Amino acid sequence: MRFKCSCFAFHVMAVLALAGPAICQAQRRGAPPPPFAVSPDKTNGVYRVGETIHWRITAAGANPAPPARYSLKKGEMVEVAQGDLAFRDGVADLDSKAEAPGHLLLEVRASAPGGRGGRVLGGAIVAPEKITLSAPRPADFDLFWDRKILELKKVPANAKLENAEVGNTNIEYWKITMDNLGGTHIHGQIARPAQGKKFPAMLILQWAGVYPLQRSWVTDRAAQGWLALNIEPHDMAIDAGSAGAPGDYASMGNDDRDRSYFLRMYLSCYQAALYLTKRPDWNGRTLVAMGDSMGGQQSLAVAGLFPKITAVLALVPSGCDMLGPESGRRGGYPQWFDNVLGKDAKKVHEASRYFDTANFTSRIQGQALVSFGLLDETSPPTGVLAAFNQIRSPKQMLILTHSPHQDAAGSQAPYRQLRDDVWLPALKEGKRPPVKPMELSGF
Repeated sequence: MRFKCSCFAFHVMAVLALAGPAICQAQRRGAPPPPFAVSPDKTNGVYRVGETIHWRITAAGANPAPPARYSLKKGEMVEVAQGDLAFRDGVADLDSKAEAPGHLLLEVRASAPGGRGGRVLGGAIVAPEKITLSAPRPADFDLFWDRKILELKKVPANAKLENAEVGNTNIEYWKITMDNLGGTHIHGQIARPAQGKKFPAMLILQWAGVYPLQRSWVTDRAAQGWLALNIEPHDMAIDAGSAGAPGDYASMGNDDRDRSYFLRMYLSCYQAALYLTKRPDWNGRTLVAMGDSMGGQQSLAVAGLFPKITAVLALVPSGCDMLGPESGRRGGYPQWFDNVLGKDAKKVHEASRYFDTANFTSRIQGQALVSFGLLDETSPPTGVLAAFNQIRSPKQMLILTHSPHQDAAGSQAPYRQLRDDVWLPALKEGKRPPVKPMELSGF
């Protein structure tokens, strides 16, 4: 049986390379198999405005298929269609019209009491190159950050290094502490090859949460020939564990751009990048910033603030398009738009604009590799594309058609392969990675 629905206005520019099969379903590790598989008819999940999207929902195993309901949302916020699915030979079809640029997320649930499994998702993106910011950058955005950087430059890094053995004579490793604005500190770890005098540098930034850093995150990169610095997003020792920083840090000071928790965080990235460029063992040419989720958020922000960064690699970057809900599309973590308990919402929304990842990306001068999943509800596709589309330097987008925010069933492997097997080796040798031309694959 075939159902029809239409999807209406989004707000709106992207260049991309596409990868991954269209098994558009999310499954947590260790969870029972999902009762359905959901996929659009295009394996890359990319559509033009005006195209019809043919969704196929396939029941797994059960015969007859269990009753199910669907909900189709644009921008992960606005429901544009919903109803029951009727299966014939274990298959139900659903049509929707791609009438405007944006993201469509199809959710299917078993509707019978006690039905096996939870919600199963399928995703599609419409005219990704036409998706732009929900709100313009603040008029004084550059002035605000230029002033903060001037303040930071008055604070010497005062780097303190503590050597530690890592069981590998080919690698040198240190814990590192540096000074930051306002009497705060930066804590991290740094490693490099034991032999050699000059190395390409890499700044590794961390995803959300409070947790210790693992030595392998820098020693593995040092073994590949990098001078690798990995810093905590918090003012805490790298082995302090979950008690090292407040669990509610994401909302701390979020109603004041001068008190936001992310002000210290972003400036710590700048101080760390500056420190790398002043080390005598940096080769003076290559400086990469990279991270996943909130690490991708910090990577894109510092690449916009620190022009010596020659490449930025960001997987599922968070913090994009904070005012998205005003345009009917979900903003990214840390969801400042709704994180207003006990505060003046207008002040929170205004402050968030100065930490919105998408407002930094037009300042990026190095090459950029960005990737997201069509099933991601933490770093929604529209926000990531809005940020990506502001980048004016050479760039490449990799859309993971069957991936949520986490690496479910290896769904993020195409990005890691492109990053580790193509981009980083080229950058290490001082070469430009083969950035794909401005094209929309599959059209």
